[in-house]
Amino acid sequence: MSGGPSDRRAGGARVRVLIADDQPLVRRGLALILTPDPAFEVVGEAADGAEAVELAHRLRPDVVVMDIRMPVLDGVAATERLARELPGCRVLALSTFDMDEYVVAALRAGACGFLPKDVSPEDLVAAVRVVHTGEAAVAPRLLTRLISAYVRTPHPPGPRSAAAPGDLTQREAEVWRLIATGLDNAEIAAALDISPSTVKNHITGVFAKLGVRDRAQAVIAAYETGLVAPGGGR
Repeated sequence: MSGGPSDRRAGGARVRVLIADDQPLVRRGLALILTPDPAFEVVGEAADGAEAVELAHRLRPDVVVMDIRMPVLDGVAATERLARELPGCRVLALSTFDMDEYVVAALRAGACGFLPKDVSPEDLVAAVRVVHTGEAAVAPRLLTRLISAYVRTPHPPGPRSAAAPGDLTQREAEVWRLIATGLDNAEIAAALDISPSTVKNHITGVFAKLGVRDRAQAVIAAYETGLVAPGGGR
């Protein structure tokens, strides 16, 4: 058998995808969308979160497309386990509704992206690709609107945070605040009159100091620590 996920990616092999949803029709539909694309290989299907975790350990997928609300073990708890036990496995969360507090819980637990279930096939394929690269597959303004609706009160950084906001440089804090208001890298560069590559460097520093994995977790941390307030806008 070949090496782990990083070895497969280096060799240009297909992205291994596990689909977890308690509705067989949804699982089949997602598989039928992804299977024709030569970039993907659907390696398994799970009917609940516990089965998703078990299959992920056995099949070692690169990406798990995870329904949030499932029996036995829900998608949030399953995502948390995968983030802890298989950190190289990326989770793309699915929900029936685009405004759902469980989506925030899944992103906080370690999901790298979110899609509503009525997403187009093209957007699903694009999101799996983005999540596989390690980026967050959530539209910045949707992410901000979603999190501001469900993260209500500031509280200290969670156990994953390596630093408090005060440990950031002034410019890093500015970049973090603009991420949290829904700006993408090009918009941040324009707002601060710096280059996009400099923005990327600052974002790398912000993620490392906060102990977050991606943009989604950085936005959640901004609301939880009170850097930005729900409904505060830009």
